[in-house]
Amino acid sequence: MADTAQQIADRFHKNYRKDLGADRRAYRALLKALGNPQDELPPVFHVAGTNGKGSVCAFLRAMLEAAGYKVHVYTSPHLIEFRERIRVAGEIISEPELAKILSECERLAEPGAVSYFEAATAAALVAFARHPADYCILEVGIGGRLDATNIIARPLATFITRLSFDHREMLGETIDAIAREKAGIMRPGVPCYALAQGDPLARQTLYEAASGVCVPLLMENEAWKIEETATGFRFSDTKRNLDLPAPALQGRHQYHNAGLAIAALPMLTREQIAQGLRNVEWPGRLQRITGKLAAVLPLGSELWLDGGHNDSAGEILADQLARWRQEDPKPLFVILGMLTTKHPGEFLKPFADQIAYLRTIAVPEELLSFAAGDLAAEARLCGVKDAAPAAGLHDALAEAARQGTAPRILICGSLYLAGMVLKEI
Repeated sequence: MADTAQQIADRFHKNYRKDLGADRRAYRALLKALGNPQDELPPVFHVAGTNGKGSVCAFLRAMLEAAGYKVHVYTSPHLIEFRERIRVAGEIISEPELAKILSECERLAEPGAVSYFEAATAAALVAFARHPADYCILEVGIGGRLDATNIIARPLATFITRLSFDHREMLGETIDAIAREKAGIMRPGVPCYALAQGDPLARQTLYEAASGVCVPLLMENEAWKIEETATGFRFSDTKRNLDLPAPALQGRHQYHNAGLAIAALPMLTREQIAQGLRNVEWPGRLQRITGKLAAVLPLGSELWLDGGHNDSAGEILADQLARWRQEDPKPLFVILGMLTTKHPGEFLKPFADQIAYLRTIAVPEELLSFAAGDLAAEARLCGVKDAAPAAGLHDALAEAARQGTAPRILICGSLYLAGMVLKEI
């Protein structure tokens, strides 16, 4: 039996030293052997940032498809299945085609020198080059300057979402260092659209980077703005004032992610944009969970899933949880699983005072997962009063079900945990 795409990708993962700053020579040699597919793509939107990259890609895709365009999309990580990362002209790539392309990559690559993410990116570029489409959307994996997606000579536009602290061991310990890495996707003369930044130093660094390579930087609240309305939000720039419905993705922050996409799509009509907002999908981000996992809970309970895991994600959750509490003051029961590469206190601190109960679990099949007991101790240190370990997801849900009042349950802390949950619904 032929190997699956995941099995082939795993061999790249096993044989390569995992170093973001590693020389890209072997990767570039592989792309050359594959015919330099990065030079054969339709117009490219390249998206970097800390939080919201995937949501912006989802908005770009939904709006362009609502306008009748065919769109290639490359995102990461996957939640359930490896091939989720690659959408070819609107459809998730087939298993046989992905396995075939990865086999080509394995045959042509220098043994042990091409990483898992490089192989996945090369496979996506090959698939995109072999199928016609109108646009291509590439999400940066980590950083920007050294990322495997940063291979496009002249994209149509680049994007930088909200910057925050993540992957410090690779990107640096300061916000300006992180901003410089993200700004590495900028190209001379190519417009870069950026969200308003919470840290003035991030904004300053982006402007300095843009000036250094002659890039027109179009920043939220300067080139365009978003205003919340009773039924959604209003997008305004120098040529448009659009009253739009709330997007299908939950959270006020999604208005801003949507606005970032809209800013770069002046050719779309209001109705095409509105239809994209209604159609957009991006699993594992403030997603309401129904089905068998929710069936064990008392009537009136809510079950939500979010893969956020850093300080900015915690701030976003804090805002949405406060809004929900105003509408319906249910007790908040959090089920938390995180990797040891993350900082639980930074994530939890913004909404720690809203948590009635917190139960920690290990992220299944992840060697870098916090042990449940250690994670509970971290939660108590940042002010969560009732934090304790649970044996696993189902045990934590059973405990939530035993609470006297129907709770609002949030499973959060890791995209790997989110993927595991989605496999069970």
